[in-house]
Amino acid sequence: MLIGKHLIAGNWVGGEQEFSSAPVFGQAHTFAMGSPELVEVACHAAEEAFWSYGYSHRSQRAAFLNAIADEIDNLAKEITQIGTEETGLPEARLNNERGRTTGQLRLFADCILKGDYLDRRFDAALPDRTPLPRPELRLQQRPIGPVAVFGASNFPLAFSVAGGDTAAALAAGCPVVVKGHSAHPGTGELVAQAIDAAVKSTGVHPGTLSLIQGGKRDVGTALVTHPLIKAVGFTGSLAGGRALFNLCAARPEPIPFFGELGSVNPMFLLPTALQQRAAQIGEGWAGSLIMGAGQFCTNPGISVIIDGPGADDYIAATAMALEDVAAQPMLTDGIASAYRSGRDRIAAIPNVETAVQASCQSREVTPQLFVTSGAAWLASEALGEEVFGPLGLVVKAADADEMKTIARALQGQLTCTLHLEDDDLELAHSLLPILERKAGRLLANGYPTGVEVCDAMVHGGPYPASTNFGATSVGTMSIRRFLRPVCYQNLPNALLPTDLSGQA
Repeated sequence: MLIGKHLIAGNWVGGEQEFSSAPVFGQAHTFAMGSPELVEVACHAAEEAFWSYGYSHRSQRAAFLNAIADEIDNLAKEITQIGTEETGLPEARLNNERGRTTGQLRLFADCILKGDYLDRRFDAALPDRTPLPRPELRLQQRPIGPVAVFGASNFPLAFSVAGGDTAAALAAGCPVVVKGHSAHPGTGELVAQAIDAAVKSTGVHPGTLSLIQGGKRDVGTALVTHPLIKAVGFTGSLAGGRALFNLCAARPEPIPFFGELGSVNPMFLLPTALQQRAAQIGEGWAGSLIMGAGQFCTNPGISVIIDGPGADDYIAATAMALEDVAAQPMLTDGIASAYRSGRDRIAAIPNVETAVQASCQSREVTPQLFVTSGAAWLASEALGEEVFGPLGLVVKAADADEMKTIARALQGQLTCTLHLEDDDLELAHSLLPILERKAGRLLANGYPTGVEVCDAMVHGGPYPASTNFGATSVGTMSIRRFLRPVCYQNLPNALLPTDLSGQA
């Protein structure tokens, strides 16, 4: 099934250089390697496609999104097989992620058919108003142009070739150039084959989506700095995302960089909840912490508790749940190496105790649990930094005031969680305004590793969780990232966009 080439403007294109995949098990495959020259061709094809796709009716784009979902489902077995080989993720996880991906495409199709996302507004002319008359004014959101999307290592389907950023851009009317992630190139190619089939069946311009596989840093640089690219969607590391963000800002025409860069997703266990449900919450945290070997951007890496009744029980229950967890493969050797480095960095910080010691053999890792005091956490910025993987840190605050001080000291987060009972409401009320300023999603008595794809979801937050705290990369509001408002003053109906003509 695999071709081993890039998909550019409807053609499968090779290159002078190649690279091999590094699967956890199964056969390695060879793929053409991306280059700045291929970026140039793909971006010009996307710009050419925009003149038709960007001005197509939303019903046509909805049909295209639904066709992509259908074609991905047609390749379900093949996608799951190569996805498990390349990533080591279990079949059930890949099947669920494929369902999330196709469900997201269909949700966005339904959303644009309704038309609410256009945010249409109308102000009638007031020719007799004094001292100045008012012209007729109409407003509608319009697509911005070609968008670059970077595939994520930890979500080979939901945040990759046809993932959330791509689906949102296509729904908005923006052609997409995807830089596939080298951790799962075979999975990416099969999804691109599905998109190619949908292009052909629906008749959209073949430049509407291109996939460039692999490549060195110069490929990413060429993509985000190309003058025809009008926005970038990215999910990945803080260092890599910040470098691309800086490139976008330094362009002669700066463009928005919608980067989701990671988070420690702290949980705050309030006193009564800790005293009454220490073991239950500890076991739940352990399960959330090890899900997918901790390779979720919403992995709850920190628990903040008040040192007192239930504190030791909570730590003991979490440790017991983590101690017997079998080693799990990480997505790449590089991610496993970074996990080991993060573990060693935290272990070397003064006043940090080890409750569960991780074992790391090559690409396979086990969980790590540390415990520290609130004062030690406040004294060390490194303790607030994400370690990508199944690593947890318990922070024991001296009292409620120190817990609030820790909350104020947090950097931007994707999520913050409160575990509470009715007797904790007073403290929860005082924490809530702080946490609202820190995160895009607030939870009560749950765990943040499940991100529902729906209208009300926000997956984003203040920097460094994301580079644009007014946006979300999940949910129907994510489409708005790739639109801009245009006001039409006194234009005759014949010249107005179809969705505006006759609107009053």
